[in-house]
Amino acid sequence: MEKIKIWHEGEYYYPLAFDFEPNLRPYLLNDGETHPCMMVLPGGGYAVVVPTEGEIVAKAFNELGYNCFVMTYTTNQLMREPLFERPVTDLARAVRHVRKNADKYRIDPNRLYICGFSAAGHVCASLCNFHDEIKDENPEYADISCRPDAAVLSYPVITSGEYAHKDSFRFLLGGDIYERNDEESKALLYKYSLENTVKETNPPCFIWQTATDDLVPVENSYLYAKALKDKGIRYAQHVFSSGFHGLSVPNEDWVNGNFGEPYPMEQNFELVKAIKSGVLEVPPDVKDQMLNPQTPGDWKPSLYPEAVIWPELADRFLKSL
Repeated sequence: MEKIKIWHEGEYYYPLAFDFEPNLRPYLLNDGETHPCMMVLPGGGYAVVVPTEGEIVAKAFNELGYNCFVMTYTTNQLMREPLFERPVTDLARAVRHVRKNADKYRIDPNRLYICGFSAAGHVCASLCNFHDEIKDENPEYADISCRPDAAVLSYPVITSGEYAHKDSFRFLLGGDIYERNDEESKALLYKYSLENTVKETNPPCFIWQTATDDLVPVENSYLYAKALKDKGIRYAQHVFSSGFHGLSVPNEDWVNGNFGEPYPMEQNFELVKAIKSGVLEVPPDVKDQMLNPQTPGDWKPSLYPEAVIWPELADRFLKSL
């Protein structure tokens, strides 16, 4: 499958990237027609990018008439080098790249949507909140908007407060971000608690989650929806009655574990190579965990006939815009 690099030589840097660079994998319809675009960002707590929310989601939106891309962005698996604005800057460049090449990819540049899961929902909502602040120093992209035309947030990480998934913020902002309790850490936690920074210029947003989410409390979705409502931003929110965190698209492929290729784990693979070669030194317990990861048990989930319809609901919302 084609890998589309979004950064030119010398533009991208993250200390623990090694040979990894953020990229896009295209899932384009072959009918020669122009389609709306859905850019899919799998979650992973800002520590990894999981394969379970990539290809399976792109194919679901292909069936609904979208040309799609799955994005692999920068993460911080070792909680050693805070990410700060790195992931949202990756996404901003990706949006600009796709919009710049709209004719090549046969997409409508005015119907360019982003879809993020869990911590990647935080990446997407960050772009919605801060798109007007993210400049691109490359003249090739400087005049191209990185504002998505709408966002789909799937069980998103939003708040750093009472209902926070705190590890996501530790990987993003530093492992001691909650313990420091100084003015800088307080300011960062406030800024990236995204219910605080919604603006009148935010794009429309479709949010979905389950009431029984066992990792990211459903209050995250409620807080962001309220912030959108308070600023007069069009939104839809769907809370399904049951389902665990990480449902992706709980269809037959999901039940059977058919998630596609594991390319979203590229940065993780580079870390493993660096540890094996001795380029990167880590404590013995971390080395054992990285080189001998635990394999999950038998994958035997049930169908979720309620939540499985979320792509169709999102599609109806986007068409209503």
